[in-house]
Amino acid sequence: MFTIEHDFDATVITLIDEVRQGRRPLLEDVVITAFDDRVTLSQTDADTDATSTITLSIEQLDELRAALNLPEGNYRLIQR
Repeated sequence: MFTIEHDFDATVITLIDEVRQGRRPLLEDVVITAFDDRVTLSQTDADTDATSTITLSIEQLDELRAALNLPEGNYRLIQR
């Protein structure tokens, strides 16, 4: 399950981990905040209550999107 909210300067997507019958325990929600020039991913550790945040540039996000659909190897995206 996920939610989408549009704020003034960003779009916020929250990925909610749901239990399915016979599956693993739940993980904490992942919050993805998309700005014009970057995307942040945040998740809070339930044991320590510490939040980890990763920031990706738009170019890194494009490379991640491409990498999810490519076989093992080294690649460089050429912007046209």
